[in-house]
Amino acid sequence: MFKRIVIITGWIVLIFIFGFWAENKIKTINFSEIEPKINLPTINPTLTPSVGIKEKVKVSRVIDGDTFELSDKRRVRYIGINSPEMTDTRSEVRCLAQKAKEADQKLIEGKEVELEKDVSETDKYGRLLRYVWIDGKMINEELMEEGWTQIDTYPPDVKYQTIFLNEEKEAKLNNLGIWGKICQ
Repeated sequence: MFKRIVIITGWIVLIFIFGFWAENKIKTINFSEIEPKINLPTINPTLTPSVGIKEKVKVSRVIDGDTFELSDKRRVRYIGINSPEMTDTRSEVRCLAQKAKEADQKLIEGKEVELEKDVSETDKYGRLLRYVWIDGKMINEELMEEGWTQIDTYPPDVKYQTIFLNEEKEAKLNNLGIWGKICQ
């Protein structure tokens, strides 16, 4: 029994000694002088639909600022964005929701769009989760850019998260859409 205690104590002492030694060694390394061994490409998100993951469909009606229905009755939820809810009891929020819906209607209702999948197929309500494109322009981004939505990303569907963050900041700074005072 005594022998086990001595061995365990010895291991613990060795671990502490190694830990202090390693910490001091790391502090003396100048990481700016170390050249990377692998040159990784800079990843910049591009705003073009991914090849092979797009589907052309016709939009039959817009439900609200972030959801719409296709001609085949499937429902689609924009990935990465969220608009005010039409069912909210506060009159200001309902007004903003109506404005967001109208903006979405102008952009996509009755039109043919391309749907781009990220990772997830559907949300918990069975709606398709997609980025939506018309003529090379992402509608998710355009709604964010005009201030009708706010960022709402959930991993693993975060392909354009950085773009949405930037668009939301700009819309807030410029008091656009829901960030303005149009419904007060």
